[in-house]
Amino acid sequence: MANNSIIAAYDSLSKLVRVILHIFFGYIISGVYRVLKFLDTKNVVTLVVGILVLVTGIGNLIAWIVDLITLVTSNKYTVFVD
Repeated sequence: MANNSIIAAYDSLSKLVRVILHIFFGYIISGVYRVLKFLDTKNVVTLVVGILVLVTGIGNLIAWIVDLITLVTSNKYTVFVD
């Protein structure tokens, strides 16, 4: 599936590249990643959080900070991503 290959390609990037991408484009990547992940897992919470991250400003800021921390500590998005 196309969305699965996009997620796999992003997950296969090195930690440094992912952190740099997240610093500059995390406000978009966080939401899109969750929406694409929903298409694989069918977890509605992941979809709702992904849409909220893309649409709301404060949700976007919170997700950006939380995702940056989880990328640095565990090298993947872990909060509301199944």
